[in-house]
This record gives sequence, C-alpha cells and structure tokens, in this order.
Amino acid sequence: MGETWGLVLSLAAGILLGAFFFGGLWWTVRRGFSSRNPGLWFIGSTLLRISAVMTGFYFLLGLPGESWQILLAGLLGFIITRLVATRLAGPDKSDLDHLERKASHAP
Repeated sequence: MGETWGLVLSLAAGILLGAFFFGGLWWTVRRGFSSRNPGLWFIGSTLLRISAVMTGFYFLLGLPGESWQILLAGLLGFIITRLVATRLAGPDKSDLDHLERKASHAP
C-alpha cells in the first residue's frame, strides 16, 4: 500500500511541476511580448522554470521505493499536464479565421 501512495504522490508532484512549468510559460508569453526587454523575460523565465522542474524531479528520485518507477510516475504527470495545457491554450478562433481567409487567396 505504501508503494502505491508513493506513486500517486509522485504523479501529483509531476502534475504540479507541469502546472508550474507550463503556467509560467503561458504567463511569460503574455507578459514578454509587451515588455521593454522581451529577451530578458524569456531567458530568465526559461532558466527559472527549467531549474525548478529539474530540482523537483531530483527530489522525486530521493523518495523511498523504486526510484525509476517514482520518476516515471512524475514524468507521466508532467506529460499529462502538458497535454491539458496544450488543449486549453489552443489557437484562438480569430487566428483560425485569419488563416482560413489567407489560405483562400492562395494561388
């Protein structure tokens, strides 16, 4: 029973790490383009997000039990969050309309 809880907690930790990473990416894209120094925003955000996620996965490896299984459960949670974030942040309807109008004028 203890090993199952370890895997469930690792999956939840992967989901939280993914939410931090992709939520931070979304926030950076929204703020970065309107700032005076977008390169600084993107580089700083990338370094912060990657270091936080790597630290989180490093701590997952320290949990008791089979470390590869715990790491795999955390990675699965991270990938699930990526799929959800990609679905939620899909293209705007106005972007699709613009592409359809532009494609109709192609030779």
